[in-house]
Amino acid sequence: MHSAPMVPRLLLVEGRTDYHVVKHICERHAPMPGFRIKAANGIDPLLKAIRAEAQVAGRYALGIMVDTNTNVEGRWQAVTNRLRLARVNPPRRPERDGLVLVGDHHPRIGIWLMPDNGTAGAIEDFVKRMIPASDVVWPLAQEFIAAIPDDARAFKPQKTLRAEIHAWLSTRSEPRLMAAAISANDLDVQGQNCKAFVQWLQCLFQ
Repeated sequence: MHSAPMVPRLLLVEGRTDYHVVKHICERHAPMPGFRIKAANGIDPLLKAIRAEAQVAGRYALGIMVDTNTNVEGRWQAVTNRLRLARVNPPRRPERDGLVLVGDHHPRIGIWLMPDNGTAGAIEDFVKRMIPASDVVWPLAQEFIAAIPDDARAFKPQKTLRAEIHAWLSTRSEPRLMAAAISANDLDVQGQNCKAFVQWLQCLFQ
């Protein structure tokens, strides 16, 4: 039985939504360096995989993209503690434009904390910034979700932004998921936050 071939350039992400958002952003910014995206099916499996992935023989670059949720510093420490187990010595604080760490005894290591390496949040906060500023439906989508009585909400309070974004997506000419909305030009990939993310990918995987 043959083992899977080594992937020289790999980006670890938490889930399938992250996978598809990154994939579609890269398609809109083509040409991009070649790399593979791996969805870990949650933050805990991703953190568990970091040490082994950082020690794969022959690997050129490993990127790690995670949500900060409510604790930027805590998530940074969770990621960098795993890297230190692999004899990688990242800085104590996140880099504003995303970390790209080059060393003699480990692959290039990249860390991007969603949404912008300094603000608490998640992939939805990143996507929210891609909604055109002039869009008149976005405030209406927010108002719609806000008007739902608490006892009628099936989603948790921390998922409110996700509900708002999907309410907005449902008003497009062909209602679609976040990633597909990127390809359909419903979401703007030329904003500062998105461009900074793309530049981080380019720098890491060049």
